[in-house]
Formats: sequence, structure tokens, C-alpha cells
Amino acid sequence: MIELPVISEEATKRKKPDWLRVKLPVGKEYAKVRKLVDEHKLHTICESGNCPNMGECWGAGTATFMILGNVCTRSCSFCAVATGRPPEYDADEPRRVAEAIKLMGVKHAVLTSVNRDELKDRGAEIWYQTVVETKKLSPSTTIETLIPDVKSNWDALYRMISGGQEVVSHNVETVESLYRRVRPQAKYNRSLEQIKLTKEYGKRTKTGIMLGLGEKKEEVYKAMDDLVAHGCDILTLGQYLQPTKMHIEVAEFIHPDLFAHYREEGLKRGLKYVESGPLVRSSYHAERHVNV
Repeated sequence: MIELPVISEEATKRKKPDWLRVKLPVGKEYAKVRKLVDEHKLHTICESGNCPNMGECWGAGTATFMILGNVCTRSCSFCAVATGRPPEYDADEPRRVAEAIKLMGVKHAVLTSVNRDELKDRGAEIWYQTVVETKKLSPSTTIETLIPDVKSNWDALYRMISGGQEVVSHNVETVESLYRRVRPQAKYNRSLEQIKLTKEYGKRTKTGIMLGLGEKKEEVYKAMDDLVAHGCDILTLGQYLQPTKMHIEVAEFIHPDLFAHYREEGLKRGLKYVESGPLVRSSYHAERHVNV
């Protein structure tokens, strides 16, 4: 097994490596998207999740919309989205999101949401209506939905994924051994089952894993094998970055060479497409994942 370089935890406390530097969001297209998001009172995971690619993606006139509010019922130790009891959801949100996507003229739209565990249907009806309304106003636009863990409410899952979207993503986020620390209210095998049922429904399936949380290479390989066994088509691998001091610390910065190695390893193990790099996030280059 080849050994590729990582950077120790002590080094992470000094400074981030050069390959993690990003440009500040600027430009006309960025300003245009910024204005549309504000005018339509929309939430984006780009902002709520402190995504390092916001400048690049918004500069290209695209954004990942976060529906069902911006307060999550989960308290994952890696996530910058606010945790608490969410307010009542906006039943008109599907129309507003669809109109914004049409105004932006995007060819591929990504939708995601917070967890709404307090709702009996986990927000499935809003998910369904948002996809349907978007397809109605922009029939040529392809859609990826990055859906939350439905806690084995499979009726909710089927409603979420039945609106006509081309790609359905659900992130496992990390390797199995780190779930208690990273995703205390989630279960590794439950997420795998959700991916399996989505594939059996006939959808192109996708998931994402953050690296640099203390996982071992063998655990990453095992996760890849588990995903292939459960019907996952597409995997994104990116570097975890600590959003605030209140969140779990970075254990190590993964070298770009190791990300490249993981990409080749994932393809060898049967994944159809692997997007792997330090700044890769779930919706990065999502338009490439529609026809793999």
C-alpha cells in the first residue's frame, strides 16, 4: 500500500496549506446571484455552510438552494448551519425557489435542506413541490436533490425523490467509526440503506465524505466498498474545514496527492464517478454528475 503525505494536527493549528486558499467572491455574476437570493428571501447552503467555493460557483451564476429554512434539528459537530427548533416552514417556498432558478437561467440546479425531524413527513412534500415547480418553470433544467436522513421514514423518502430530479444525493459524511463524534443523531447503516432504496427506485445516486477528521485509509476504502454494495454511483471527497472553534477540530490536512489516489481507488472499486480534492464539496461540479 502506498504512503502519501498528510499534515499533522499540530501543523493545522499554525496555518492552512497553500492548496486550501480560495479567492474572495467578486464580480458581476456573483453580485447578480447575491441580489436574486436576497430579493427572493432564499437560503443557500453556500452561505450557511461557509462553502469555500462560493466565489467560483456564484461567479458562474449558480448556487445551491437550501429549502425548509436555515435552522436544523440536528447538531452535527462539523456543520456551520444553526441548530435549534425551526420555525414553521413556508408553503410558498417551492414557487419562489423555482422562480429564482428560472431568473438565474441555470442549466443544472442543486437543492438541499436542513433536517426537519419534527415534521411527520420530514419536509417531503415541500421537497416534492419544489422539484415539480422548478421543472414546470424550467423544463430543460436538470436537478440534483441533496436530501437529509429521513430516519427510516421510507414513505417520506419516496415522496422526496419522486418529483422528477435526475440525481439524488445523501451524504454519509464520514467513515463508520467516527459517526458518534461527527454525526451523533445519524446512523451509518441507515444512510447506506437510504442510498440503496433510492437506487432501487431508479435514481442516479450520490454521496459525500469529508476527510481530515481522523479516519484511516482502510476505513475510507471500506466506505467505498459499502457504497458500491448499496448502489451508490457518485462519490465526492473533500477536506473538512472547522467552521468555528465550537466545532470538531481538523485532525489533519489531506495532501492533494492522496485525494488523487482516493479518486483512482474509488473508480477501481466500482464507483462510476469520483470528485476528489481538498476544496471539493457535495455540489461542486454537480452538473458533471447528471449523465455518468
